[in-house]
Amino acid sequence: MQKLINSVQNYAWGSKTALTELYGIANPQQQPQAELWMGAHPKSSSRITTANGETVSLRDVIENNKTALLGEAVANRFGELPFLFKVLCAAQPLSIQVHPNKRNSEIGFAKENAAGIPMDAAERNYKDPNHKPELVFALTPFLAMNAFREFSDIVSLLQPIAGAHSAIAHFLQAPNAERLSQLFASLLNMQGEEKSRALAVLKAALNSQQGEPWQTIRVISEYYPDDSGLFSPLLLNVVKLNPGEAMFLFAETPHAYLQGVALEVMANSDNVLRAGLTPKYIDIPELVANVKFEPKPASELLTAPVKSARSWTSQFRLTILLFHCTTWRFRRRASANTAPRFCSALRVRRCYVKMNSVWY
Repeated sequence: MQKLINSVQNYAWGSKTALTELYGIANPQQQPQAELWMGAHPKSSSRITTANGETVSLRDVIENNKTALLGEAVANRFGELPFLFKVLCAAQPLSIQVHPNKRNSEIGFAKENAAGIPMDAAERNYKDPNHKPELVFALTPFLAMNAFREFSDIVSLLQPIAGAHSAIAHFLQAPNAERLSQLFASLLNMQGEEKSRALAVLKAALNSQQGEPWQTIRVISEYYPDDSGLFSPLLLNVVKLNPGEAMFLFAETPHAYLQGVALEVMANSDNVLRAGLTPKYIDIPELVANVKFEPKPASELLTAPVKSARSWTSQFRLTILLFHCTTWRFRRRASANTAPRFCSALRVRRCYVKMNSVWY
């Protein structure tokens, strides 16, 4: 077992206190600390200390001895550690995002490389050739949006703002996947007076509408009052996770994390296509081409753990072969701690465990 030296990503939406309170990570400059990365992604690999005291990149260590560290099956299939683990601390809403599937990631990555788009360019969509299935495990109450609502639900919610945009009225006439795609793209493409008028209708509806998802729109509007993403809670499921609950996010599915602290494990990728709630670049044609406009009932979004024969462990079993998640519960002085463990699903050679606020 080796102690990991992990990097913090300082994004504007991050919390200034969560990592300090949970793991004792200092923040003397009071910067927003959004994510703690654990893994071997080329953008920000964890580091370990060797026996002679040298600090080296985990990515380099794995690269030099893949079979021994990953196991033959993982090394042959993926050629690298196939997952990335994060602690995510959202003090305010993140952008609405979609992650492309594996094939589209490979095509997009190669195309942007061939076009000579720098890796750090604002218009760069594909940072690597991998897809990005994700599991999020709540450490605190966690608010998110995930997947399109059922069409009947969307129709009901859009009625109070039917006059906001012609694409809304068009969808209400015949709610289906094609018209949802047109509505989604139309709202993102709004500019100038068209956008101002639509947002004015939405904000006027907030005066008479109560409960969800209207309350979530109010929360988001505090940070993004003029963003087309304010319409998203009417189209996407609003999900509230309690600590210890988990949710899987599939490729080609719009989602957004809005508030809270969670553990996140995903394929080893940083590919993001944005769809609102951000000042960053939005490639609307590429985004729409990578979205499945399929409804998913909110009741199907949570990932239920499977209890083992040992009462102190449970596992979140996934259909993908990139990682599994297991939680261990230990009782000490009448209190319970949860230490999630994330492992390669093909062969357990690399796990992350927290003990006494330190990750190994």
